[in-house]
Amino acid sequence: MLQLHWSPKSPFVRKVMVCVHELGMDGDIDKIRSVAAMLKPNAALMRDNPLSKIPTLLLDDGSTLFDSVVICEYLNDRAKGTLFPANGPEKWQALRWHALGNGLLDALILWRNEREREFPIQALIDAFELKTQSVLALLEAEVSTLAAAPLNIGSVTLGCALGYLDYRFDDLGWRQRAPALAAWFAVWRLRPSFVLTEPVDG
Repeated sequence: MLQLHWSPKSPFVRKVMVCVHELGMDGDIDKIRSVAAMLKPNAALMRDNPLSKIPTLLLDDGSTLFDSVVICEYLNDRAKGTLFPANGPEKWQALRWHALGNGLLDALILWRNEREREFPIQALIDAFELKTQSVLALLEAEVSTLAAAPLNIGSVTLGCALGYLDYRFDDLGWRQRAPALAAWFAVWRLRPSFVLTEPVDG
């Protein structure tokens, strides 16, 4: 049985769990509830990942894997899945979308941390918002290609990033700025793998 350091609120954990469900591996994963706060390293988690970050996957042989994309690729290989195209333009497009979605999540998490500080730096907040809006504009321009592509690690990651926008940045109103992308996401979010991994507080 594989073990996964997990939290119901982490978008990077969500990416892994969406892949788990899409690959039909939910019965193969034992979830370990783990807290990975930036200012409070988790000693128990650090025994498996010295970075004190989730997700972290414990394998049958006692070794560990991190971060999220490494875990997703491992699970895809183990299940002989198709979330990582093997070669050609489809491979590079999927990895590019993955990098875009992951980078957006990194910016959003830093943005959230900054705006919750006692004295946030407005220039940083403005920079994070500009990057977010730029990513949305690019995806709006590419959404027809995204919609036509088979499900892959890129579309999974972008879906999780848009879900995180809804969860933590509901006031941003991103759908008004990217209506075609919003239409794609309205369909994507109905996938069982996405419904089953909806972030929850507590």
